[in-house]
Amino acid sequence: MATIQNPHISTFPQHPNSKFKTHFTTPIISQNHHKPKNNDNNAFQEKKLASVDYDKGIHKVTVRIDGFRKYDLPKHQRLRVQSDRFQKDWSISEVVEKIMKLNHRDDIEGVLNCWAGRFARKNFPILIKEITQMGSIEHSIHVFNWMKNQKNYCARSDIYNMMIRLHARHNRVDQARGLFFEMQKWRCQPNVETYNALISAHGRAGQWRWAKNIMEDMLRASIPPNRSTYNNLINACGSSGNWREALKVCKEMTENGVGPDLVTHNIVLSAYKNGSQYAKALSYFELMKGTKVRPDTTTLNIVINCLVKLGKYQEAVEIFNSMREKRAECIPDIVTFTTIMHMYSVSGQIKNCEAVFNTMLAEGLRPNIVSYNTLVGAYASHGMAQEASSIFDKMKNNGIRPDVVSYTSLLNAYGRSEQPERAMETFERMKRNNLKPNLVSYNVLIDAYGSNGLLDKAVQVLREMEHDGLQPNVVTISTLLAASGRCSKKVNIDSILTAAKMRGIELNTVAYNSALGSYLNVGEYEKALTLYKSMRKKKVMPDSVTYNVLISGCCRMSNYSEALEFLDEMIDLKIPFTKEVFSSAISAYTKQGQLAKAESMFSMMKMEGFQCDVIAYTTMLNAYSVGENWEKAFAVFQEMELNGVLPDAIACSALMRSFNRGCQPDKVFLVADFMRERNIPFAEAGLFELVSATSILRDWRMITEIITIMEASLPYVSVGTLNQLLHSIGKSGKTETMIKFFYKVVTSGAEVNLATYSVLLKNLLAAGNWRKYIEVLEWMEDGGLQPSSNMYDDILFFAQRSGGTENAAVIKQRVESLRKKSGHETTNELLWR
Repeated sequence: MATIQNPHISTFPQHPNSKFKTHFTTPIISQNHHKPKNNDNNAFQEKKLASVDYDKGIHKVTVRIDGFRKYDLPKHQRLRVQSDRFQKDWSISEVVEKIMKLNHRDDIEGVLNCWAGRFARKNFPILIKEITQMGSIEHSIHVFNWMKNQKNYCARSDIYNMMIRLHARHNRVDQARGLFFEMQKWRCQPNVETYNALISAHGRAGQWRWAKNIMEDMLRASIPPNRSTYNNLINACGSSGNWREALKVCKEMTENGVGPDLVTHNIVLSAYKNGSQYAKALSYFELMKGTKVRPDTTTLNIVINCLVKLGKYQEAVEIFNSMREKRAECIPDIVTFTTIMHMYSVSGQIKNCEAVFNTMLAEGLRPNIVSYNTLVGAYASHGMAQEASSIFDKMKNNGIRPDVVSYTSLLNAYGRSEQPERAMETFERMKRNNLKPNLVSYNVLIDAYGSNGLLDKAVQVLREMEHDGLQPNVVTISTLLAASGRCSKKVNIDSILTAAKMRGIELNTVAYNSALGSYLNVGEYEKALTLYKSMRKKKVMPDSVTYNVLISGCCRMSNYSEALEFLDEMIDLKIPFTKEVFSSAISAYTKQGQLAKAESMFSMMKMEGFQCDVIAYTTMLNAYSVGENWEKAFAVFQEMELNGVLPDAIACSALMRSFNRGCQPDKVFLVADFMRERNIPFAEAGLFELVSATSILRDWRMITEIITIMEASLPYVSVGTLNQLLHSIGKSGKTETMIKFFYKVVTSGAEVNLATYSVLLKNLLAAGNWRKYIEVLEWMEDGGLQPSSNMYDDILFFAQRSGGTENAAVIKQRVESLRKKSGHETTNELLWR
């Protein structure tokens, strides 16, 4: 008794604890030694076999095709096969499995020559079909060449069509065209499917003119094109970005009586998308909804992509949510989720990007390399190197080999997180894994070094890039220019511009912006102005970034009138303002004393729909501070809070300055309380205003609190602020507290100068503490800081007027001792002689 698998019955359920894969089998009693011959229907019928692995939870369905076997051959061939023990009676599916297990350099022909089914001519088309469906072009070519050498082989159009389509999938256009001419030599006439496959091959290669010529040849051969022909030609034009030509073909298609289907509409939408005509794509989609053709997942994916490109994020999310709610109609696929992830990435919503990725996993979709790269890129754009590295490792653990884009994104993450050495390690690892860095990879590595002040290493990477045969482009030049500006190296800016000119690299707006910003950062206003004139002369259109760089740079160099001239020029060119431009313009008007225009600009900014950020509000606070209008400054501060913008230390310092200048020092302490409640750290400017308010109010109790606030940041506080605080303490008469605070300042390593000692000495002398005065003079001598003549004069005058006879003699003696050390001979000493 023999058993065979029944292909028509599903897998028989087993006990859950079973560890074996099981097929449901049906016993069949064999009555003779010869199987009945198969006809064409039975031989080439697809038979499905199912298997279940209960331990792993895997359900696998395979398709088997027998083909003509040994007993289906003619008698003389069957006898020949039976007498040869090396001839195997394999099914077509078994032959395919054996071939695919071999390397394409192995003896594939040896396996085929052992196959008894090779004597049946009708097996050949099915064999080549199964091989080509595997996608391995080298295996397919070996099998196809072997078939042509068989005596019973007959050239057929369907075989050539399959091979042409396979070459098209692998972008082998010349080989596909060669097969087209070869089939005609074998007297095998091309049909509509042949021409469709050839048009598709040229379309994949972006050769849309060739595709049009092939269709004209098809018409000359009196072969009428079908819908697939037109779809392939439209796709050939559209994938090359030539959307106008795609529409012409679509119009011809309709005029010739071949109506468009869903595939046609999707191809036209894709043509608009590839041609960056996103608004037109959405308009076409609206027209499409008026027809009887219902959109599918591909349609909506294209529409979502266009909405993202146009910045209509809310509409894109609405379509995405509707796809998830109506799963029976359009199920979101991996492309849908990845597009939404990209949307959240470019809009800076990293948490939402991560949530969409997790939702995709939860819904059973396996992320592809594009999905992983999108998430790594999202983390990289915010310098989240640890998270980017984690996803990179997870991608490898899930069996997906990182590509150049993956490594480049990780490079960017390390560069933005100020880890240029880790970026270089990643770059070297990419090369060790046989991935060749592209131009973007080198540019990212150059930026990683340049943005961290390592300009020499950035230039070294540039030389390595050129050594590897990659020429720098305008992005490379822009990156180096920006790095030179950060490093404040004037010579390098000139040399980089010269190098770009020598290499024939034409600067674009972004490159000019980088160069202008670099010149202004190093104080080279004249060179920046010359470069700007050259930019206009070469008809490179400046944008809002250009003018923001110029206006803010002029403001930093106190060239406020020039800044306003650039602002007027920007208005004349009708270049739209950005938040940054508004802030720079407000600052320029303020510095010029034009408070009314600054207010007007601030109001215009809000009218234009810009959400004012902390920088814009702080600029306006500084404007009212200069104008000594504390009421309006306080109103702006309150508006900032109402709009949910958290003030920072600079904004609070600006408000404190407004209160001090407006003779409202008591309100400064209210701002300080506000900062402590919100855990806003005190900046030096804020501490200075606190000290000033204390001096104005003579509220000496606050001095102790200010000292406590300042202790943690003494090394970073300017000497001017420290001197102001010492002066305030001294005026209160608390000389001991003043000296103790001075000890803390010196111990912390903070900077002290001659003015600091002058403050100490004046307050000590005012308190009559001449002994400490002389001690401080000794400190100065020991510290290598030469006391001034006035300091000696002051103590001698004090001794003469207020010291008394006994103290005067002691003071004179000690001052003379110090004078000998320093070599000073004061006017008072001459008088005492």
